[in-house]
Amino acid sequence: MSENDEPPEQEGEQATPETPVDENQIVAERREKLAKLRELGPAYPNDFMRTWLANDLDERYGEKTREQLDEEKIEVAVAGRMMLKRVMGKASFGTIQDLSGRIQIFVASDSAGPAALAAFKHYDVGDTLGAVGTLFKTKTGQLTVKVRELRLLAKSLRPLPEKFHGLTDREQIYRQRYVDLIMNEHSRWVFAVRSRTVDALRRFMINRKYIEVETPMLQPIPGGAAARPFKTHHNALDADMYLRIAPELYLKRLLVGGLEQIFEINRNFRNEGISTRHNPEFTMLEFYVAYLDYRYLMDLTEEMFAKVALNALGTDKVMYQGRPIDFAKPYDRLTVTQAIVKYNPRYNAAQLGDADFLRQELAGLKASAHAAAGLGALQLALFEATTEALLFEPTFIIDYPAEVSPLARRSDANPEVTERFELFIAGREIANGFSELNDPEDQAARFLEQAKAKEAGDEEAMYYDADYIRALEYGMPPAAGEGVGVDRLVMLFTDSPNIRDVILFPQMRPED
Repeated sequence: MSENDEPPEQEGEQATPETPVDENQIVAERREKLAKLRELGPAYPNDFMRTWLANDLDERYGEKTREQLDEEKIEVAVAGRMMLKRVMGKASFGTIQDLSGRIQIFVASDSAGPAALAAFKHYDVGDTLGAVGTLFKTKTGQLTVKVRELRLLAKSLRPLPEKFHGLTDREQIYRQRYVDLIMNEHSRWVFAVRSRTVDALRRFMINRKYIEVETPMLQPIPGGAAARPFKTHHNALDADMYLRIAPELYLKRLLVGGLEQIFEINRNFRNEGISTRHNPEFTMLEFYVAYLDYRYLMDLTEEMFAKVALNALGTDKVMYQGRPIDFAKPYDRLTVTQAIVKYNPRYNAAQLGDADFLRQELAGLKASAHAAAGLGALQLALFEATTEALLFEPTFIIDYPAEVSPLARRSDANPEVTERFELFIAGREIANGFSELNDPEDQAARFLEQAKAKEAGDEEAMYYDADYIRALEYGMPPAAGEGVGVDRLVMLFTDSPNIRDVILFPQMRPED
């Protein structure tokens, strides 16, 4: 499949009656076959050299006629998992699948020999085969390898799911991704898009002279976000450590050190609930640039998403859950209160400036806010309860309250708000960015406020990071920084409703 191909239809949609299978019996029979193979020599050889992938053969020779192929006698060696098998008298057909696609093989006694044909008849769907032979076309025009040499490279002891159904249980798909990838072309496409998305994000940053860096995943103090961390212990240092919840404070230390344009594509870990949009470990693109502000970030993000979509999908317009998203057109920019009023006309600006009204309204909506929450935090809580899910088109929510933005720079025009935005698409946060707070005394005061909140029982409040304050005291240039949720972006690109659909091995409860 080329990068710009349409996504394949998902397999397993049309159910047909299925004969119950005793998997234990099948496994036992295949183990008997494996035992006999071991008597003949190495059962899992590693000396077969493949020369062609299936899709490459189709692109190179698919348009040639039967007569041209017969005349050229093109020698190939292919290998992959056998997905289909059709046994006849003195000849049989099989279809093998590699990472690029499928190719048909033809095994006949007059070319491969009676022994190879007899062995093939005992091979099972799911076995990994290697085949050497010449290309030809069948009467129906299908490109096929006429096998001269056939090898069994890996025995499949477990049967693959029935071909019409594939894997249909979502939990089994997530637990046994290896089987899902074998059976489901759509899943293979999703993770190919993910790979292209990460590559496109990296190239976008490098082309703009950002330097890629790596920061610690194990940290003595978790910082850079409001989240509950995973805790562990380092035996040699005899110190408690935390899996990072964000790389932010380390990246900004690098700004202090003079690295003025930096990015990291990183794994973060948060000890929080699991949902269709949350996984305890997730991937972020986080980047920082000196001498620019959050307005630059918003412009850059619009350009980034459109170009990354083009590179990953071949288009900057996608359909998500039946609704179109255009990444190329300008994104709306609204404050928290503007967004509430726009999407909920029952509210007005006066009501949104009344803390008592907001508390009463939140109670009626069964939405929670901390007892000490100020006006800005109450407004944000109402936004999350009434408006966030309605932001389907790309929308920047800007100028967040300072009390919920402990790392963002206050606005010079209004110190109660910060130069911060969150980008929402399809009702979920995709990116978060702001002009950075580089005043060490202001940052220390905000850390102290967070520490008090933690003492009061807020498990997601930030820790006081004395070394980060020390770094700021050397002087950090004015700067802007942003984090982009890669998993959620891939969800949009692949029309995936669940974050687990775009993570190869999502976290699951332990199996019984």
